[in-house]
Amino acid sequence: MNVLDTSIANVSLPSIAGDLGVSATQGTWVITSFAVANAISVPLTGWLTQRFGAVRLFTLSVMAFVLASWLCGLAPSLEALIAFRVLQGLVAGPMIPLSQTLLLSSYPKAKAGTALALWGMTTLVAPVVGPLLGGWITDNISWPWIFYINVPVGIFAAGLTWSIYRERETPRKRLPIDSVGLGLLVLWVGAMQIALDKGKELDWFASGQIVLLSVVAVVGLAAFIIWELTDPHPVVDLRLFARRNFVFGALSLSIAYGLFFGNVVLLPLWLQQFMGYNATTAGMALAPVGVLAILLSPLVGKKVSQWDPRAMATGAFMVFALVLWMRSHFTTDTDQLSILVPTVIQGAAMAFFFIPLTTITLSGLPPQRLPAAAGLSNFVRITAGAIGTSVATTLWENRAAMHHAHLTEQITAGGAASTQVLGQLSAAGLSPEQALAQVNRLIDQQAFTRAADDIFFGSSFLFLALIVLIWFTARPQGSAGADAGGAH
Repeated sequence: MNVLDTSIANVSLPSIAGDLGVSATQGTWVITSFAVANAISVPLTGWLTQRFGAVRLFTLSVMAFVLASWLCGLAPSLEALIAFRVLQGLVAGPMIPLSQTLLLSSYPKAKAGTALALWGMTTLVAPVVGPLLGGWITDNISWPWIFYINVPVGIFAAGLTWSIYRERETPRKRLPIDSVGLGLLVLWVGAMQIALDKGKELDWFASGQIVLLSVVAVVGLAAFIIWELTDPHPVVDLRLFARRNFVFGALSLSIAYGLFFGNVVLLPLWLQQFMGYNATTAGMALAPVGVLAILLSPLVGKKVSQWDPRAMATGAFMVFALVLWMRSHFTTDTDQLSILVPTVIQGAAMAFFFIPLTTITLSGLPPQRLPAAAGLSNFVRITAGAIGTSVATTLWENRAAMHHAHLTEQITAGGAASTQVLGQLSAAGLSPEQALAQVNRLIDQQAFTRAADDIFFGSSFLFLALIVLIWFTARPQGSAGADAGGAH
């Protein structure tokens, strides 16, 4: 339910934006607001668990998620929807790490790997189900129901969890919370994301508001780093970045996830706005990404402690690069089969992406530091995903504006040819204004397609460049790799 909500809205963005009277770019705030709030709350999971107990906290998180989902469906405006998505992201933070904790407490150590492999399958089903379900619901019912469906599922999950685990609550104790560190974290991450989301609309640094937000983000980050390194009970253990495997593993994982997620959001926007796809068919074009991911993940989980995870991650990045290079050749005439092929191949990259890089990132850490390391790694990754979404959509519009200008110049230079086209449209019964609007629509379609190709092509090369980062890490020992994979 949690992972599904990061992908289910992707294909619904044009419908949400249209119903709420905002642009599709503004509609991406529905995704980034959830991701940022989720990232901020993940590091608090350890403190909250000790304060309330794992079972109680998990059950409360699920029920709060249900309430927030219901409010998202009722939202009358974009501002209200973003506020409720922020609430949804905040309460969702503990759900994924605690689901792992409760699962592992139910199995002997010998079966922990199998249990986690099955758990991991649910997170890989989301890329298949999310776009399909979101597209079908948007086309056949209405977009609020992509949030309403969480209500019965969440109530059932919370009731089942409480009935099974209520007698196995974890010990509770009061610990001091780093309220200053938490406040600084919310301040700099929030300021950074608002600046990224509103930058295009306000013309970036020509706007005093964007300049102010950027200064707040930079100063807040500096203050946050200084405070967290000196506080005895930091909300985020930044000293983990002193470890070579953690810093390069988390960096390569996060940048790659930002690239991946930015492109995942961009593709359905292009398909629906400029290729004539509805939400359902756009979902069908994205859904096959999970097929190979689901089939290959058990193999990756089994072999990650035997094979070199650096080589596995390198292979994943090369496949991502191939997929994006294939997409960079899309045109306005590309058929659905040609769109499906790279999507299917991408599933193999996903299988060899998360588990090996998480194994590298968490390798060599003592058990007591694994929760903090997993939380920090997830925080950086989720934040990078939100940044990737904002950057991809902004670059898409900027490149499209450039291509539009170039194409317009070519048509104007064509002189007689352009006059002939307008004459043919007028002969077909269109007024001069309608004929110009039709030509402008065709230019837009070409411009935004070329802009999407530019981003796919650039992302392809960035994935190849990221391979260098992976090889700055040391190969995990077999046992350490297995432990790290378990922590994932």
